[in-house]
Amino acid sequence: MFTGLSAFPLTPMNEQGVDEGAFARLVEQLVAAKVDSIGALGSTGSYAYLSRIERSRVTQLAVEAAGNVPVMVSIGSLRTRDVLLLAEDAQKVGVKALLLPPVSYQKLTAEDVFSLYETVTANISVPLCVYDNPGTTHFEFTDELHGRIAHLPNVHSIKIPGVPETPDQAKARVDRLRALIPEHVTIGVSGDVFAATGLNAGCQVWYSVIGGLFPKTALAITRAALSGNAKEATRLSESLKPLWALFTQFGGSLRVVATAAELRGFTHSPSLPLPLRTISGAGRQQIAAVIDELELS
Repeated sequence: MFTGLSAFPLTPMNEQGVDEGAFARLVEQLVAAKVDSIGALGSTGSYAYLSRIERSRVTQLAVEAAGNVPVMVSIGSLRTRDVLLLAEDAQKVGVKALLLPPVSYQKLTAEDVFSLYETVTANISVPLCVYDNPGTTHFEFTDELHGRIAHLPNVHSIKIPGVPETPDQAKARVDRLRALIPEHVTIGVSGDVFAATGLNAGCQVWYSVIGGLFPKTALAITRAALSGNAKEATRLSESLKPLWALFTQFGGSLRVVATAAELRGFTHSPSLPLPLRTISGAGRQQIAAVIDELELS
């Protein structure tokens, strides 16, 4: 399941709880579009803002709505004890894979992080994806640490946070990591602006934010790149420059995608956990104009 497009949907919510109907509809849309896998409760899915009970319920909803499409779910938490409990909950409801970021309050060392993955991989029965996202975890993996972790049992993919912009540099970066990890472990690109470049450089999967809301748009880029049509994948990605610019302008993808979901009627407003808020005023009008102009679907 660690190839192609892995789409990461929002988890719509307000202070009364998760909007289960809206979440199920988002997942059903991904199934209809024929994404390769679904990543529930990622950073886009606001896993860190939910209780264990809420996360278990959202995981169950994702598995039920996804049907035959494999679901991966984040089990990130501050304590290893809680990570193991979340892993147990997720496996009980039928997820096909687990996604693990090294979440912290106190700064983690490389040995702290290796110990986390060593403990978790020894206590799970489904594949695990290593979630490398320094933008949210504030932990920087080295390739050497990735290599050590990738040789642990049950590790099947690494989600890297983008690649260099130029094709040659991107390929060198992917090749450098590939040389340190087992053949069965796939490399997945995240940071949507980097997706086409990463896939063209040898990444096998795109862990996608926009794929969770606009799967057809993301699938077109993925299919082009993985079929060897690098020029078309690049062209399609470059056509989305106004969207990538919004991600930069508003400090990341979450608020932009959540606002777009509200504008398109996929979710009610508010749809993010406080104190997070979607974008209002002129910024909201700007997002509406861009998603209409680009005909995202």
